Amino acid sequence: MQSAVKHNPTLRLSLVALACQMVCMGAAYAQSDAAPAAKPATETVTITGRKVGMGLMVQEDVPKARSTVTAEELSKQRPTGNAYDALTLMPAVNTYSYDGTGLFGGGLTLRGFNSDQIGATINGVPVNDSGNFAVFPQEFVDQENTCTTFVTQGSTDVDSPQVGATGGNFGITTCDPEDKQRFRIMQTGGQLSSWKTYLRFDSGKFANDKAKVFVSVSHAEAKKWKGLGKAMRDHMDVGFNYDWDRFNYIHGTVLYNRAINNNISTFTLADLKKNGYFYDYGTVFTGRAAPSPGKAGNDVLPANGDVFYKLSLNPFENVIASAIGKFRLNDTTDIKIVPYYWYGYGTGGSQEKLMSESGFLNPATGKLSAGVDLNGDGDTLDKVLVSSSSVTRTQRPGITTSVIENIGDHQILAGVWYERANHRQTGPMTAIDTNGNPADAWFRDNLIHRPDGSLYESRDWKTISTAYQGFVQDTISLGDKVLVNVGVRMPHVKRDFTNYPNEGFNSGTGYSLNPSYKSYLPQFGVRYRITNDDQIFASYAKNFRAPPNFVFATTGNNVAINPAGQAFLASAVKPETSWDLDVGYRHQDSVITTSATVFFIDYKNRQANATDANTLTSTYTNVGNVKNKGFEFELGNTPVNGFSVYGSLGYLKTEMQNDLAAGLDPATKALIYLPITGKQFPLAPKWKTGLVVSYETDSWYVRMSGKYTGRQQATLMNDEEVPGYTLVGLDAAYQFPSWGAFKNPKLSLNVSNLTNRQFRNPTGLKSNALAYGTIKADSAVAYYMGAPRLMTATLRVDF
Repeated sequence: MQSAVKHNPTLRLSLVALACQMVCMGAAYAQSDAAPAAKPATETVTITGRKVGMGLMVQEDVPKARSTVTAEELSKQRPTGNAYDALTLMPAVNTYSYDGTGLFGGGLTLRGFNSDQIGATINGVPVNDSGNFAVFPQEFVDQENTCTTFVTQGSTDVDSPQVGATGGNFGITTCDPEDKQRFRIMQTGGQLSSWKTYLRFDSGKFANDKAKVFVSVSHAEAKKWKGLGKAMRDHMDVGFNYDWDRFNYIHGTVLYNRAINNNISTFTLADLKKNGYFYDYGTVFTGRAAPSPGKAGNDVLPANGDVFYKLSLNPFENVIASAIGKFRLNDTTDIKIVPYYWYGYGTGGSQEKLMSESGFLNPATGKLSAGVDLNGDGDTLDKVLVSSSSVTRTQRPGITTSVIENIGDHQILAGVWYERANHRQTGPMTAIDTNGNPADAWFRDNLIHRPDGSLYESRDWKTISTAYQGFVQDTISLGDKVLVNVGVRMPHVKRDFTNYPNEGFNSGTGYSLNPSYKSYLPQFGVRYRITNDDQIFASYAKNFRAPPNFVFATTGNNVAINPAGQAFLASAVKPETSWDLDVGYRHQDSVITTSATVFFIDYKNRQANATDANTLTSTYTNVGNVKNKGFEFELGNTPVNGFSVYGSLGYLKTEMQNDLAAGLDPATKALIYLPITGKQFPLAPKWKTGLVVSYETDSWYVRMSGKYTGRQQATLMNDEEVPGYTLVGLDAAYQFPSWGAFKNPKLSLNVSNLTNRQFRNPTGLKSNALAYGTIKADSAVAYYMGAPRLMTATLRVDF
């Protein structure tokens, strides 16, 4: 494992110093105050209800659908789990992990929307990829430092900093430092040589009880559940609070993550039938061809794409630093300022590549005609195995500023958000030794150059995404019964995309494109309290997602180059939009909490690959509308004689509204359409249920959990179906009496997939698995196979 930070002690110390400096300046988490109840001018706080359902629910009062998981629940989950794992039992959320530990990442859909269509924030910072809106849940924060993970199913909050969210929002908030000094040690171990060491120091209050700080570090690793390789993750979280009083404070966090994982392979159904459930990447490097001076001699790629496991890596490193300063200007006015900085660097995918020595770019001609002797045999006639990867580096500063003004029964929230993301995407190449090890797994050093000294690049893109929005919301309290929210946000984003000449597909010509996108997104919500325990609510909101930046590259057919060498968009790409209507009922008493929501979503301008009617080529473009409707139900209770129950039920019906242009008739040259109208959208299970039953005393607890994910479609044509499956888990813990310096020692057990169920989840969107008339089948659907049973134990002790 290589990196500039690891090899450069000065840089490492500089990063640590920067983190400490930002904390001392007041880096902090930002939790949205977008939808509080109107309240007296003497106080501005967000309503947070009683915890129920073992931390899987809280009592809500907002006039929209919202679900929250608290630290109480997270403390019972496996400590290596990621952000998606925390949401797995919610009725609207379909999640899966690539392995049992959560260290390798996972997938998520929400009411049929994929994770790259859902806004994601941590402490108020947008963490979707600034180019394609992807989310990497294993990067963000140690689960031990997470206080809440929440989902707003129908729309983002009005002040949420998003330009890529048509399907709602999920967010994470980290915990404050403790009021009293504490040092905590947690050690996890279990099957697959899984291991996590977590250390956290809390200073307790100091500086006249106004300040407190925490620092935590952790190291986690685990072997893959199939094949060779493992995940390794190093993480550090720092938090700082300085409170003059409850109305004036500066809070802050700096979150640092560094990991390198071997990828877990995906399978088509044909692969599964041929190789079995536990097959993975190749374990033997195919080796190098003998030198053949003056003659063509080729290395050999593995058969059937069986990439060597050491050449399928996912190194990544990121820093999320945020701050919130909240100040009371007078009895009716508060101001909140949230600056942040997000840095990310990583590679991914399979890196094993057979490179022609004569296939390098000649920058003078734009042709792939230059030669480099890669194997040192004195000629450029060979094809040589190398390691080549997609590298992404992002630097992303931003700031949100808002004012909260209380005027009678009105609480007005207004503000602006601004962000400038520098997104650099390259495709460098490095040599492989005789054992199949890349010269630098991070692709920072020892890279292969062209004859003119410039770097080989399979892609070379720079995207400056300048995003901003204004927002305003009026929260009106009409006595104790009625709460009304009326708001609008106005996101804008400009993509300054530059393609530098490179060895990628049709990319020998450099060009720039500068599209802009904007929308006006109204929101309306109302909550009516029938009794002190019963309420109904409704919300209606518009959502928006700008096109991803890869639309403007030559990897597809959206961009064309004219004879003068000028680039233009061959087909317009419209933003996706959705209108979401939620109507719900809540019963919330001292014992039972229930929530039932019916929703309807009108989803327009869905973006995917289709055949453009004008250019007759495959483009990433508008392929139609989708209507989603369904209901969600949750129930939880505060403990009764030690027993707690949480249950959830979700139903989702999706219906595509337009056929998909997919090819040309060989005889007439007219467009042929796949008849997908009325079919179910893929990756959207119709039914999802969850159930947790727990018994807890002051010293121990035991609980069983079950999650059923219904069958789902794998293609737009609905010609390949994914079976439903049920997963069962067991969690238990015993807290020993404190003994001397050892405070609150606790031993926990976590068992996932208790019944060792085999299951699968699709990796992406495909049009058709089978041929339809003259339209050939799309590339086969690939699946992540479900991880088998995993058992781990954790010992925690405080000092």
